Amino acid sequence: MKSVSNPQEHLLLRAARGEKVERTPVWAMRQAGRWDPEFNRVRAGLSFYEFSENPEKAAEASLCPRRFGVDGIILFYDITTLPVAMGLPFQLKPHVGPMPDHPVRSQADLDKLTTQVDPSRYHYLLRLLEIVQRELNGELPILAFAGAPFTVAAYCIGTGKNLDQTRTFAAENPKVWRQLLEKISRATIDFLNEMTRRGAALYQLFDSWAGELTRQEYLDWAYPYHAEILAGAKQTPRILFVKECPYLDLMCQSGADIISLGACHDLAQAKRDYPHLVFQGNVDQQLLKTGPIEKIEAAVEECLRAGQQEKHILNLNHGVDKGTPPSHFEAFIRASKKPRS
Repeated sequence: MKSVSNPQEHLLLRAARGEKVERTPVWAMRQAGRWDPEFNRVRAGLSFYEFSENPEKAAEASLCPRRFGVDGIILFYDITTLPVAMGLPFQLKPHVGPMPDHPVRSQADLDKLTTQVDPSRYHYLLRLLEIVQRELNGELPILAFAGAPFTVAAYCIGTGKNLDQTRTFAAENPKVWRQLLEKISRATIDFLNEMTRRGAALYQLFDSWAGELTRQEYLDWAYPYHAEILAGAKQTPRILFVKECPYLDLMCQSGADIISLGACHDLAQAKRDYPHLVFQGNVDQQLLKTGPIEKIEAAVEECLRAGQQEKHILNLNHGVDKGTPPSHFEAFIRASKKPRS
């Protein structure tokens, strides 16, 4: 197995630091997922939490994309891992998503959640990181991640993707809502620092649903917590992802080193407007799903041309869709490594 004596020399990390690189690195959100038959073989009918909390299985799943030639391995777990460790059990319900056993609805519910999360409460995740480190033997950098407070809080109160219900809860319970965001933010800082201390080379902060907020809501419920977390956990390169976020200026002011772009963004323009930042993305995951391969290759070529092989990490605008053919993902990675003049 190939090993790297100095992990800081990984292509992905050098690009994340804004250094000149010989090739644009590539990885994909949900690169370990249900679209991959090998992933499904490893999962073998286990429920989501049974699977993700089994370190050996989760490690094998995390490593599945290595065979395609990705430039980084993101650990397989869920953004609800942290609230579970804070004291709020979750179940994954089909066609609904993660649902808390007892949604946070009152001050009493909130008081049951701890911000001082002992790492032993997510011991399986630390074991996962340890196994993946051992298996990679320095070959590739490891990415950790966390959900940002707005998205995680929406799951904690049981509203999930339903923004109207989240707004209603926030209007009716402003103190509980604010304190929940604050608790999640403080716990997230400790969590990310623990993961990077134990060997994660960089991390991504996911705020999946914050892009649907009004600008004022984003300023109230998303931006301050992004800034707080990114300032509090800064030992490694930091990626901020907000799905199709219309507030690119606020993302770029957050303190993130790398901004993950959506299909709604112009990569070349973003690089001109914010030349001090690194950008990630932004091939359309729907195109990756539907193809054909010739269009995927063309989209990768266009994205790489806009990225100019500097301060750019090739990725998608969102995670790999579960209906994506493996041959399409293989084409995406292969096209990223095609020699260019």
